[in-house]
Amino acid sequence: MSVTATSINTRLEAELATIGDHRVVGHVRSLLVPPSVEMRAWDYAATATDYPCWMVLVHPASNTGIAYSEFGFGPRTPWGLLFLEGTEHMSMGMDSGWFSHFLDAYFDSKAVTELPIWRVFQNEGQGSRGNPITQQGTWDATWAEVMRLRIEQPSSRFDCSQDVYVRDA
Repeated sequence: MSVTATSINTRLEAELATIGDHRVVGHVRSLLVPPSVEMRAWDYAATATDYPCWMVLVHPASNTGIAYSEFGFGPRTPWGLLFLEGTEHMSMGMDSGWFSHFLDAYFDSKAVTELPIWRVFQNEGQGSRGNPITQQGTWDATWAEVMRLRIEQPSSRFDCSQDVYVRDA
C-alpha cells in the first residue's frame, strides 16, 4: 500500500483513540496539520539522498514537528521529530528522534511540556519506572520539585515523567 494523507491520518487517529486524557488529545489536535510531503536529506547515505517525509504536526514555539516516513529510519520507526527551520531544517535528523508510534514521538517532543500532566516519580529499584509521589502539575514546577527532592534525599532517585501515556515495550 502506498502512503497517502488518508492512510497516515488513519494511523494517527488509531493512536489518538487509545488516549483517555482529553487535554492531550485536544493539544495534539491543535497542532495537527494536513499531511504534506517534504523531501528531507538522509544524512547516512554515501551520496546525497532525499526521502519523502509527511509532516503531520507542527509546534512553532519549539521549531519542531512530527513527520511520517517509510524511508530512512522507517518503516520500523516511521514517526520522526524534525526541525521546522534553521540549519538542521531539511535533514531527517538522528535515529534517536524516530519512533515506532506517533504518540512516542509526541511524548518525546517539547510540545507536550505545555500540558500540566507531569508528576514526580520516585524510583528505588533499577529498571523500574517508579511510583508517582505528586499530583499532576506543570513541567517547570515538577522539575523544580524533582531537583529539590534530589538535593534533600540524594540516596533516592527522583524523575519527572507522566503517566497519561505509557506504552508497553
